[in-house]
Amino acid sequence: MFQRLGNWLRAAGYDTVIEQHGRTDYALLQQALKENRLLITRDKKLLEHRRAPGTVVLLDADGLDDCARELGDKISINWLHRPFSRCMVCNTALHAASADQLSSLPKKIQSQVNAPVYCPVCNKLYWDGGHVERMRERLQKWQVLDYA
Repeated sequence: MFQRLGNWLRAAGYDTVIEQHGRTDYALLQQALKENRLLITRDKKLLEHRRAPGTVVLLDADGLDDCARELGDKISINWLHRPFSRCMVCNTALHAASADQLSSLPKKIQSQVNAPVYCPVCNKLYWDGGHVERMRERLQKWQVLDYA
């Protein structure tokens, strides 16, 4: 439902599960309750469940920026929580990359990389590039939104 928003929450450093399997509303709610997570949804029927209060966050907005604003209005969110500290693929906390891991990158990139990190689960390498700077700018923009 909110895959892009989930990716941005992950980029901000939040431990984020992004549902892609079409599970039932009840199964999603059960997982959120079991793992002490918030369930972000557009599905108003989820709010009718007796265990929904405090777990289900209903968003009505459509665009990504509007969703970020509405989420900020409804819960206290720090878009600069721990930027780029989680794997964007599998959500695992990232670790500093070793010289051996860095050697798999092209030489040109190796010489330009500052503080590379890697995912110990999927072995993906991350480093600050132009895309990271653009993402950081968006997170900073959302951080200063005037929440109600």
